[in-house]
Amino acid sequence: MIKANVISSHLDWKRVIKRPNDYLKNRLKILSNTPFFKTKKHEFSILLTNNKEMKHLNFKFRKKNKTTDVLSFPTNIKDKKKIYVGDIAISYEIIKERSKDTNFFIEFDKIWVHGYLHLIGYDHKKLNDYKKMLKKEKLILKYFNKKN
Repeated sequence: MIKANVISSHLDWKRVIKRPNDYLKNRLKILSNTPFFKTKKHEFSILLTNNKEMKHLNFKFRKKNKTTDVLSFPTNIKDKKKIYVGDIAISYEIIKERSKDTNFFIEFDKIWVHGYLHLIGYDHKKLNDYKKMLKKEKLILKYFNKKN
């Protein structure tokens, strides 16, 4: 089972996602039932924040003085029962802006899935890696949109 600890440091998040912990728990339950994640015992944290905090984190950890949509901080803390894979931070304003053309939940899912894949070793530094990561993202998102 994959688990997420959700921390919300920006009130606008709760206006859109009333119970972010429950929302992610539902999504992770779906993800945990997919063939490629069925045996995973990952745990991670998600910080739901704003552009100001994202800019601060991006500068502190990546020396880039600008905001960004998502930051991933992978770790490798293991115990016998679960693996803590790291932390993700996501900007509310960027998700809100992108969702003008789609839907807030669709854009949020895209971003946290992207961040999670970074935590478990995917990257997009090379074109071939980008294609693999994008393919995995699309496959995961398709599971979320299946009618049960």
